[in-house]
Amino acid sequence: MGKRLLALAMLGVFFGVCADAQLVPVAGEKRPADREAVLKSLDKIFQGFIHQDDEALRATHADHWIGFLEGSNNVMHGVDEYMKASSSPVKSSVHMTGYRLLEADVLFYGDVAIVPFVCEIEIGGPGLAQPFTNKLRILDVFAKLNGAWVQVATDTAQSPDKQAAALASPRTLRDEAKKDLLDAREAVWRGYFAGDRAKLEELLAAELIAVDDSSPKWQGRDDVLAGAKTFVERGGKLTRLEFTDTETQVYGYTAIIYSKYLYEIESGEKSSTQTGRATETFVLRQGKWLNTGWHLDAAK
Repeated sequence: MGKRLLALAMLGVFFGVCADAQLVPVAGEKRPADREAVLKSLDKIFQGFIHQDDEALRATHADHWIGFLEGSNNVMHGVDEYMKASSSPVKSSVHMTGYRLLEADVLFYGDVAIVPFVCEIEIGGPGLAQPFTNKLRILDVFAKLNGAWVQVATDTAQSPDKQAAALASPRTLRDEAKKDLLDAREAVWRGYFAGDRAKLEELLAAELIAVDDSSPKWQGRDDVLAGAKTFVERGGKLTRLEFTDTETQVYGYTAIIYSKYLYEIESGEKSSTQTGRATETFVLRQGKWLNTGWHLDAAK
């Protein structure tokens, strides 16, 4: 929503200026020389990334550039901030190696050009088994300054279809992120057996659905909280908890954990051991893994 508002605001500013100057929109086809010059400037931006030429890249952007780059959450201001954000792809050994425009249009308002386009970029370099592609949906604004067309604003984002495909494809968590996930899983189990309501409320999603072969019905978050409370009130205590054969699948912000579990509990002078298999689902929200559901089956 923020990016859309920025794009509308940028267009509103330029349209307002143009209205004051009594300018009318002109399709790029009616100004072929300017259209070609704008697209050449756009090509120079891509070539700056491809050839990792930061000076050439800087020269294609206005000093008072403003906008969003892919993945940015806040409005970026000035060419220095743009170059700082671009330093990684410009300096990295893995970088853009090619591009092609899939769709592009140009609309002029005097010396301002609105350029919405869709492109596919190729990323390659040492360490990659083979290059991969990314599809971007971009709205650029160019202005003719000192006789040259330069980019003054942009809204750059991954295209919705590419984003949907990425979210539906399996990905691998870094070691630290995987540790956070498995720590959250264990904290849920230990929080339950400790009757730690505060911890469970922190880690269990409101929409939780839990399936346990010891219960004839699906359980919600309130049922789980009540069960933890009852376990402790009856003198229950966890003495051992282990997970083995753990496998994970991660899609976008959702993780599924498959494992075998073993826990031992004491109640009064009695102790018991339970083993089985667990399928647990977590979702990453605001940097924290939340447990949204599980299915446990006990060993017979």
